[in-house]
Amino acid sequence: MKYKMLIAVLAIFSTTAYGQWQVSASSGYAVGSAGMKLGERITTTETENSYGSYGEGTNFQLRGTYFFDDSFGFDLGVGYLHGADQDISVVSLPDTEVNAVARARAFGASASVVYKFTNNIYGRFGALLKLGGKTEGVIYQKSVFSEAEAEAFGVPEGSYSETNYKEDFHGHFPLGFVGALGYKYDLDDNLSLFVEAEYYGISLKRKDSEISEFNTDVKLPDGTVAVSGLYTIDNLPEGVNRTTTYVDNLSNTNTDTSKELSQKVPYSSFGLNIGITYKFNKATN
Repeated sequence: MKYKMLIAVLAIFSTTAYGQWQVSASSGYAVGSAGMKLGERITTTETENSYGSYGEGTNFQLRGTYFFDDSFGFDLGVGYLHGADQDISVVSLPDTEVNAVARARAFGASASVVYKFTNNIYGRFGALLKLGGKTEGVIYQKSVFSEAEAEAFGVPEGSYSETNYKEDFHGHFPLGFVGALGYKYDLDDNLSLFVEAEYYGISLKRKDSEISEFNTDVKLPDGTVAVSGLYTIDNLPEGVNRTTTYVDNLSNTNTDTSKELSQKVPYSSFGLNIGITYKFNKATN
């Protein structure tokens, strides 16, 4: 028993004696990986699928790493993803125009094992977790009135309604994979620059959504506003729900339009990051 305790003490002592802390800050851009169908683009002549991943966009990361020896370490990181716009619905028809995009605004964290292949080349892999944020939908709709609708509003033929709204989608907390391969260049004993290729493998299951902004105006053919705020966030049109809950099962007799079947949306990506690392002096006994 004493022998085992001595081994444990020596292991802790060794880690303390040779351990080293470092902190890193980086930014980069990622393109979508394993893209899935997100929506459609519709014209008078064809309908085209829109594929992508909400993982595409600019990211910012802060990481802290502890090396147990000259090769192995453990890394904890937090980051923010400012996602690029993804087409959800793009419609271009004579009487209808829709431009609906969605983009990620997400915070995440990672826990990884780091291995130095050489003094300059390293790799890391581990678990990825989404901490918070949203997928933000931004929707524009233009609908030209029929003759009967124009008469009902007392506006000339060719008038139209113009709707702008935002809807925030939230998901269940997912668990994914992160892997990276990087190269660092030492500026001095403490500072170094690095560049790394990084992969995120993660998807998000929808939980709920909420409309955060909504406005519909009636406009004349020349664009002049005839009726401002026909519908607002406090006066939504019939059939539009302010909140929606996503579930795994719906009865065939369900009449609650605020409930919809859930789906998984992709956040996977390949990215390139550039950053700076500050390395603290090695711990000594």
